[in-house]
Amino acid sequence: MNLDTPSSPHIHSGVHITGMMARVCLALVPAIIAYTWFFGWGLIINILIAVATALCAEALMLRIRQRPIAPFLTDGSAVLTGVLLAFCLPPFSPWWITVMGTAFAIIVAKQLYGGLGYNPFNPAMVGYVMLLISFPLEMTQWVPPNIVNQLQIGFLDTLNIIFTGSFPYLLSIDALSMATPLDTVKTELGLNLTVSEIVRGNAIFGDFGGVGWEWVGNWILLGGVWLIYKRIITWHIPLALMGSLFVISFFFFMLDPDTYASPMFHLFGGATLLAAFFIATDPVSASTTPRGRIFYGIGIGILIYVIRTWGSYPDGVAFAVLLMNMAAPTIDYYTQPRVFGYKKNYEKPSSKSGDGGNT
Repeated sequence: MNLDTPSSPHIHSGVHITGMMARVCLALVPAIIAYTWFFGWGLIINILIAVATALCAEALMLRIRQRPIAPFLTDGSAVLTGVLLAFCLPPFSPWWITVMGTAFAIIVAKQLYGGLGYNPFNPAMVGYVMLLISFPLEMTQWVPPNIVNQLQIGFLDTLNIIFTGSFPYLLSIDALSMATPLDTVKTELGLNLTVSEIVRGNAIFGDFGGVGWEWVGNWILLGGVWLIYKRIITWHIPLALMGSLFVISFFFFMLDPDTYASPMFHLFGGATLLAAFFIATDPVSASTTPRGRIFYGIGIGILIYVIRTWGSYPDGVAFAVLLMNMAAPTIDYYTQPRVFGYKKNYEKPSSKSGDGGNT
């Protein structure tokens, strides 16, 4: 009798790739609104440029590879890569910065490895690191919060800045840009100032991190918790990343609070929360086993602190994620869960039995 047994999975959760990517993008909407409120229309324009570039680059590479375009173009992965990369760029970045970074992320970090499911590194972080190393000046031109509201820089003004580099009121990006809170702390600690002296009286610092960035971080945190609730991601990587970063920063903060920033500053500073919930949890480049995800998140948290404190880059999130991407296969290899039905220290039946060993 021949039984027609279909292949696994026999029970489907109902969640498909397009739905997962759409929910991740939806979880970022509150943070995008908060970002726009404090820093202007630059993020939304960069997202539009990045998403358009990602879709074009994806379609081009699929055509070259002779793969069907529509199924892969509509899975949402390219759109999410564009959104995450745009989130990491300064709001007034020139348009070509966004195009180059996104194209590099899709073509080199994703399609040249075989497309979605085969890329060993997070594409958005690969594109960001390429830009950070190649164009450090353009990648560090951040503007202070609320400056666009004070100068009344609207949507059309922002478009003009991004595509032509022309600022209103005869200003320039050099006149408006400033160091981020992480960069300010790192630079002025090198001038033998204490953390309290750096923070005191500096308008860019808020209760925990930078003004404006704290609110963006709050909405990122809320969106990440919603993703856990919807079971799009698990709690392992976010909790391990934030927990390890909190523990190591708390240890050094207690040793010398004048030299080392507080744990809350590290959690709400830079791209920590974005990495914890939206970048490090990439299902392709991250660890996949339950225990492996914990070790993976711990490694990212420790590397973020090490790079921020003793490295050359004030944030370090992208480098930490990419370094742990390389370690993910090894982590998964040594943290495989026990196979169902396997008994540890199993002993074979003894051949010395009363029936002459025929057992």
